[in-house]
Amino acid sequence: MEVLGHKFLDKIRTTISKYAMLSGGETILAGLSGGPDSVCLLYVLSALRDGLGLKLHALYVDHGLRPAEIPGEIDFCNTRCKELGIPFTAEAVEVMTYAREQGMNRQEAARELRYRAFGETLARIQGQQIALGHNADDQIETFFLRFLRGAGPKGLSGMPPVRNNIIRPLIETGRQEIEEFLEEQKITFITDSSNLKEDYLRNRIRRIVVPELKKINPALIRTTGKTMDILREEERYFDLIVTKTLMRLITRKTEGRIDLFLTPLEAIEKVILRRVLRRAIDETKGLRGIEFVHIDSIIDLIKKGRPGDRLYLPKGLRVIKNYSTLVMTSELPVRIGTHSLSVPGETVLEEIRGVIRAAVEEPGDYSGEGKMLAFFDADRAGTVLTVRPRGNGDFFHPAGFGKRKKLQDFFVDGKVPRDERDEVPIVTAVDDIIWVAGFRGDERFRVTEETKRVLRLEFKKAL
Repeated sequence: MEVLGHKFLDKIRTTISKYAMLSGGETILAGLSGGPDSVCLLYVLSALRDGLGLKLHALYVDHGLRPAEIPGEIDFCNTRCKELGIPFTAEAVEVMTYAREQGMNRQEAARELRYRAFGETLARIQGQQIALGHNADDQIETFFLRFLRGAGPKGLSGMPPVRNNIIRPLIETGRQEIEEFLEEQKITFITDSSNLKEDYLRNRIRRIVVPELKKINPALIRTTGKTMDILREEERYFDLIVTKTLMRLITRKTEGRIDLFLTPLEAIEKVILRRVLRRAIDETKGLRGIEFVHIDSIIDLIKKGRPGDRLYLPKGLRVIKNYSTLVMTSELPVRIGTHSLSVPGETVLEEIRGVIRAAVEEPGDYSGEGKMLAFFDADRAGTVLTVRPRGNGDFFHPAGFGKRKKLQDFFVDGKVPRDERDEVPIVTAVDDIIWVAGFRGDERFRVTEETKRVLRLEFKKAL
């Protein structure tokens, strides 16, 4: 290997040592697309294989987005691996189908499926590390891409050299250095046609923005890298604070929902609160559509909102300020089913963990009447009632209001959140609403001096 090659390998060794990427003896799965970065990575790892006692495998992920080019790329990668004595695998993923099902854009879906394929293949070969070919220019592009999208310090810190079992040995090496090494060693590679299109924002940054910035600052790679290193170090410090803070805040957590105690949140300084919310979102799979640009809106809700106020964010995500908790959820709003209610008797509303009980009693004291307990004329109501969700065109005569009102208008005037309206039990006798459970009864069925039998309806929900 020529002098340039030796210097190049020494630089990669320094990066590997600096970030403790490898200790020796690992089984490594290298991502291989056929492009210059991944091909360079493969040859570098092959050159370091004996000295570090590494076992190498390579994986090509077929995203199905360039069907005319993929067979040739797979054949090219397979040939290179045979020359180096490295086992090779190609895995196909259904990006477009997955993007539609998950409501993602194509790039997001491709990335998620690609990393899933890496993880599954690594487990199959019983490997320890996934090696990817991201380089220093990729870092710069990532910095400006995220900067333009309004990312915070964590996003601007770029791709970490080591993250869990993922390593990036070329992360401190520029694209020009990589191409010079490949040319010197007479190593061929393939150019991905999608990297030449300027309809992708990253490609426009790569082909237009970064070259202009390098004219202004020839040391752009080094200075931007230093900035990202500083941000990464500061983020590690803040992560410790955030971890301790978040442990005290979580009151409930599922895959698509997290509830945080509100009072401590209100007292946290904004600079820490941003990070706490970001971490809470990142750790809840169903909330990952919430981006940094939405964080300040959530903070305004925490600091200035009233109980019951909420935000409706993209991808069906909702943030709700309750009296004692802040709820961030992507879970679909609940809609109760239709249930029969015998009088006397009860019906269980499993969808909302509630029950409505009906009893008949003599006229008497109604001082306990309220939103969850109501009294009606039993003879007007009948012996078989129905409990159902709201329907189109529903109306009733709210007690004390004196005239007919659309149920939709009643909910709007009462500031009942849209995503909670389908879980409100509507009690009906034939086609007439008797009671909007938890809210108001109907004037037409109220107890009067002529009432001989009283229908007692009680609505209870599990805490």
